[in-house]
Amino acid sequence: MKKSLWVSLMLVLVSSIVLSACSGGKTENNGTSPSTGADSSSSVSASPEPTGPVEMTFFAPQGKAPLEDNDYTKLVEKKFNVKIKWDLAPADALVDRRQLLLASGDYPEVFLEGKFKNSDVMTYGKQGVLIPLNDLIEKYAPNLKAMMEKKPYLTEAMTAPDGNIYGIPRLNECYHCTFSQKYWMNKEWLDKVGLPVPTTTDELYTVLKAFKTKDPNGNGKADEIPLTGAPNKSVWNGNIDAFLMNSFIYNDNDKYLTLTDGKVDFAPNKPEWKEGLAFMHKLYKEGLIDKASFTQNDQAVGQLGNREGDEIVGSITTALLSYLLNVWDDKITRHQHWVIVPPLKGPQGVQIAGISQGLGEFPFVITNKASEAQQIAAIKIADYAYSEEGALYSEYSPNEGIGWNKAQPGEKNNDGQQAKYSFENLKKLDETVVRNDSWSLLGPKDMSKEFRDSFASAQDPLSSKGYERRLALATKEYEPYAPKEFYPASAYIRPEDTDASAQLATSIKDYVLSNMAQFILGNKDLDKDWDSYVKGFDGLNLAKYIEIYQAAIQKN
Repeated sequence: MKKSLWVSLMLVLVSSIVLSACSGGKTENNGTSPSTGADSSSSVSASPEPTGPVEMTFFAPQGKAPLEDNDYTKLVEKKFNVKIKWDLAPADALVDRRQLLLASGDYPEVFLEGKFKNSDVMTYGKQGVLIPLNDLIEKYAPNLKAMMEKKPYLTEAMTAPDGNIYGIPRLNECYHCTFSQKYWMNKEWLDKVGLPVPTTTDELYTVLKAFKTKDPNGNGKADEIPLTGAPNKSVWNGNIDAFLMNSFIYNDNDKYLTLTDGKVDFAPNKPEWKEGLAFMHKLYKEGLIDKASFTQNDQAVGQLGNREGDEIVGSITTALLSYLLNVWDDKITRHQHWVIVPPLKGPQGVQIAGISQGLGEFPFVITNKASEAQQIAAIKIADYAYSEEGALYSEYSPNEGIGWNKAQPGEKNNDGQQAKYSFENLKKLDETVVRNDSWSLLGPKDMSKEFRDSFASAQDPLSSKGYERRLALATKEYEPYAPKEFYPASAYIRPEDTDASAQLATSIKDYVLSNMAQFILGNKDLDKDWDSYVKGFDGLNLAKYIEIYQAAIQKN
């Protein structure tokens, strides 16, 4: 199942700020409709508008301020003639509370933020707990429908194998998140040792060796750390293999799946993976990789980069340079001489950028508790956030001057084009008062690249306000090296495979990570222990793991 690069880029994505070409509150209802599944129990007939407010309950995470008093809540209640009762749960217990509600049978009409995964919507959709939304989208969601037509991958991600749409995602296309397995390097040190930014793994070895032996910080001490990192759970893509392994074989840094002509395979038991481990072991053995890279957390990384006195770090693998260096204070300039290192060409010519995907969850679903009037009102609220006006108000505030401003002539976006909206010159608010004017990242909405790109961004990428543009420019260096095929995050695992896939994914990933560390550190010998390591996957039922993910992308 092939994915084109452009489709791939219109993903996930998660982080930034900015807006689209959809019109304000209403959009013309034209184009083809989403497919309707066979058991489309949500078929909605035309009915008169209710005379009084439609009352219904929304499930959502507990925030710092009451959602019933929220400015955006009040706006949608008035706009769509509804009264929302809130059933709230702590954010860290959201899924547990959701499961308890579903198990008890006493669940709300709408989950506004329920963290439903593909397998969840399939399971509860087949049980009849979640209603298909196809007809509702066709009749009452022109903005969402237009976005689905504009971005076919969105329709594909939303449509379950049975043809039904059970949930609506938040379209969060964070461009710099797309290629987040990045590598940053100290250009001042490169200049000191007289070397260019490396383009191959051999050149990288030469650079790191020079960082180690040529005293690039000039203090006469052997205190330089050529390459540092941290476990992915602490620093986003901070594990050193996230970047380096892609010079040997594709590493998605999660499920470790590869895709060739639609055939699913597994990377960590291949000879190319072994070659990548051998390269990283060589770096570690010669003292070029920080020993703490396998254990330290984000705070330790920040202390390394921001310590007073001489700079001691030469490079880091991570999505965000801000983990290592303070980029938010314009009085601190150390980060300014750091540069992005594009994907390196390995000894066999492999040169790939790890790609990330979003749309892994569906915040919004409607349950079979909802009446026809509640269904219509709920889908209209979700659809409004897919209009330009609704997305702006939902995410940033209905209040111009507080959450956003119209951009002034000359204010430009990340691409250097005239912006439409800006965060400059906003009214200063009392910092002791919790803002309660938007839903922020709550519920489905249009956070597409087009939406994000309608906001102004500081044009100096080395300034504190220009960090977002710096990340965007760095990402452009990775885009040409996107894999031709990769496993789609939006694939629907069969309901009968849900438990097995979760158990296998956890055990296999733990096995890969623990052995990777042992091979890199030298606690295991690649020549002596590789075969037994590969054999170990048989006991973890790797064949079943691959079979499950292959079945998930087979067309019905």
